[in-house]
Amino acid sequence: MLKTERQQSILAMCDRYGTITVKFIQEVLAVSDMTIRRDLEELSQRKQLLRIHGGAQRINSLEEDRLSSIETNELSHNEKKKLHTEEKEYIAKHAAAYINKEDDTIFLGSGTTIELMTQYIEPSSLRIVTNSLPVFNLLSEANRFELYLIGGLYREKTGAFVGSIANEAVQKIGIKKAFVGVNGLKGTEVSNFSIEEGTLQKIVLDNAAVKCLVSDANKFDRSDFYNFYDLRKIDALFTDATLSAELKSYYQQYTEIIQ
Repeated sequence: MLKTERQQSILAMCDRYGTITVKFIQEVLAVSDMTIRRDLEELSQRKQLLRIHGGAQRINSLEEDRLSSIETNELSHNEKKKLHTEEKEYIAKHAAAYINKEDDTIFLGSGTTIELMTQYIEPSSLRIVTNSLPVFNLLSEANRFELYLIGGLYREKTGAFVGSIANEAVQKIGIKKAFVGVNGLKGTEVSNFSIEEGTLQKIVLDNAAVKCLVSDANKFDRSDFYNFYDLRKIDALFTDATLSAELKSYYQQYTEIIQ
């Protein structure tokens, strides 16, 4: 690859992702670390990107780009259930297989993918905590788990309980593994539509020994209204098989991607 082509590729990646690392560029372009660093220095001197420790960042406003990609309307629970059904089923099976020890305390958040997980949980001796009414109802039908439903302000859009009462309750619970759904993944930012749900999800993830996200590939490289967590703190991110190799390579810099 010619130098000009290589540098154009670097700028294209920088424009798409906002922030890129030397390691990521090296994996995509298959060139030496030294060559990439020289390219980044030249592009920085020409003010085509901003050189940062371990990589580069585009110069134009990241916040403007983030806001331009935000969804302005939140879909209803029933509308979400009709989207990407095969992908969600795939994710649910793999995420549920991660619940593999008896007597663990598991948190299951709100969301249609997590609702599907309830069909595939194998251990029978579990303590399961949720703030999702649909998840609670599905698990109660199985009649084989110790179930805790976190109460609070009810959000009809997602079937979740949120707010100060819910936040106080989850702060006092020790969680072995937590599974949380997302609306967007952009760089290291994890986002959703609701500040109240995001606040509770952050508390849950902070309290969990093992922190897991579930997200179909459609939600990668996009943002929603409220950034509630840092992807670098996540232990495992479950997604579907349609995620491109390029996006997987980029995001697995920050966490383990499980397809």
